[in-house]
Amino acid sequence: MNRSEILVSLDIGTSKVKVIIGEVSNDTINVIGVGTAESKGMKKGAIVDIDQTVHSIQNAVDQAERMVDMEIKRAIVSINGSHIQLQSCHGVVAVSSDNREIDNEDITRVIEASQVMSIPPEREIVDVFPKQFIVDGQDEISDPRGMIGVRLEMQGTMITCGRTNLHNILKCVERAGIEVQDICLQPLAAGEVALSKDEKSLGVGLINIGAGSTTVSVFSEGHLVDTTVLPVGGDNITKDLSIGLRTTTEDAEQIKKDFGHAFLKTALEDSTFTVKTIGSDEEQTFNQVQLAEIIEARLGEIFYFALQEFRRMGYPNLASGYVLTGGVMSLPGSVELARDVFQSNIRLSIPSHIGVREPHFTVGLGTLQFAYRNAKIQGKDFGSGISTTEVGTQQKNKDRKERKERNEKPKREQSKSSEKEPFMKKLQNYFFD
Repeated sequence: MNRSEILVSLDIGTSKVKVIIGEVSNDTINVIGVGTAESKGMKKGAIVDIDQTVHSIQNAVDQAERMVDMEIKRAIVSINGSHIQLQSCHGVVAVSSDNREIDNEDITRVIEASQVMSIPPEREIVDVFPKQFIVDGQDEISDPRGMIGVRLEMQGTMITCGRTNLHNILKCVERAGIEVQDICLQPLAAGEVALSKDEKSLGVGLINIGAGSTTVSVFSEGHLVDTTVLPVGGDNITKDLSIGLRTTTEDAEQIKKDFGHAFLKTALEDSTFTVKTIGSDEEQTFNQVQLAEIIEARLGEIFYFALQEFRRMGYPNLASGYVLTGGVMSLPGSVELARDVFQSNIRLSIPSHIGVREPHFTVGLGTLQFAYRNAKIQGKDFGSGISTTEVGTQQKNKDRKERKERNEKPKREQSKSSEKEPFMKKLQNYFFD
């Protein structure tokens, strides 16, 4: 790996698409560019409209490009969903070099050997992350390169996902003009930023509540052991507010951000606001307590579902408690409500890097950190996520225009052909009649 290089992460969420540009220098990542755009084409964490998703990705990429005055060529994409499964894997190889020194080639071979197992045709292997290497019986080795040995083993976790779900995500990214550099699992990415080494070692639950879904993950003995996705999130709270306040979804979302409070006991009755009633010009006045009654009921239910998932996984009590992250956690009172539901240690995780100090950036920043660390372990060589030469404003605008035209060309040709057909038919009818 180069001593200093630039990596780009792409997090396609239900409410927002986030692009983070990070500069890696001496094994630390500094955020130099951020782009966010409203996500259209996603529902409950899954793609429902490819064209709108492509457009959202392009908007976020353009915003990040303007910030750093560079052109993004490739990105590390984070994936999530109920279709993702984890399974243990084990690989064994003989050290190939004459002097018996373990190098990158041996690590690549042992990781490939661990993937030799039968998986259903509708599933695809996304990645393998090593838990430990074993050299001639000596275990708990994190990086065996440079060691002398005859037999190299690797125990790790294989990530598989639904083939169609993965291909739809990759298709959207590629149609947006971005090359997929690597794929990263969202719980692993979030855990990289949100959790400490001790928490992962003792056992901790990570709850990432986004707009369309809630990801529940368990880390134990330093590694991710189980994860699942619940199809409920911040959009359900917005929908409840829209019904309760009898207003539009857009107004309900804005009210949730400006006046929302998740814990009824600490909500303020003096904090009032007006809402335009849907279907009329009338305005009604509400206070934060009335808002908290609706939000607490739905968010409390999401926390209860998460607690049930932890119990189903076989982890009713976790030594390090639970860590909250995700966009919904920006709501005041969320931590107090979670303590009330879980009756355990609860803390909120917010990234500390300048420019991304919001809970919804946890996955994007973690994607950069985890992918970089995992690439070092596996001996992968990441090329820079941006073009090698800085691009002038005129050239960048030209590239964006060409990229947009490439995506719109098939649509134009289709519409032209549909316009041509009636005219040709008229012409044929005129001569042959």
